[in-house]
Amino acid sequence: MSPLIKIRKKLLNVESVYHEGGPARTEPILMGSIAVVIENPYAGRYVEDLTPFVEATAELAKILVPELIEALGGADKIQAYGKGAIVGLNGELEHGAIWHIGGGYPMRERLPKSKSIVPAAKVVASAGTRLQIPLHHIEAAYVRSHFSTIDVGTIDGPRPNELLYALVMATGGRVHERLGGLRADEIKIGDGQR
Repeated sequence: MSPLIKIRKKLLNVESVYHEGGPARTEPILMGSIAVVIENPYAGRYVEDLTPFVEATAELAKILVPELIEALGGADKIQAYGKGAIVGLNGELEHGAIWHIGGGYPMRERLPKSKSIVPAAKVVASAGTRLQIPLHHIEAAYVRSHFSTIDVGTIDGPRPNELLYALVMATGGRVHERLGGLRADEIKIGDGQR
C-alpha cells in the first residue's frame, strides 16, 4: 500500500434489520459500513495536485470493498451503496472529495451490476461527528425503495489531522418500503438512472 496511507483504525459494522414496527422479515436486510481513520497528508496546508492521494485511496478501497462485500454475503446480494468522508478540522472539504474517485470506482468495479452513481456525503468536522451516508440502488438511481442512509462515525475520530473514509452497502431497500415509484424489478433502460 502507498506510504501516503497511514491507518489508525478500521471499523466494520453490519446491521440486520428485521422490521421497523411492521411485519417482521424472515431474512433480514443487511446494512453494512466499513470505514478507516487515516492520517491526512495535506492537513494544515494547501496542495494543488491531489492526484497521488487519489491513487493511494483507490488502492485502499480495493482492500476495503471485498471485506464489506464478504460481510454482507457476497457481491450478488448487494443492492444499494454509498460513500462518505469526514475531514478533520485541519483539512479541507476537497480532501473528502478525493473519496469520490478513490472509494467510488473500486466499489463499482467489484459489483458487476452497478451502473448507478454512488451517492456521497462529506463534511469537515470534529472528532465524534456522525455522518449520514445516503444509499441508492446499484443499478438505477431512481429506484425509490432503496433511498436510505447509514450512520457512520467514531467517538475519537477524525482528529484534526485525520480523515475518515467510509463505504456503505445494503442487501435491500428500506425494510417496509411502500411508497411506489420505479421498482427494482422494473429497471429497463440500463442507464444507471431508470
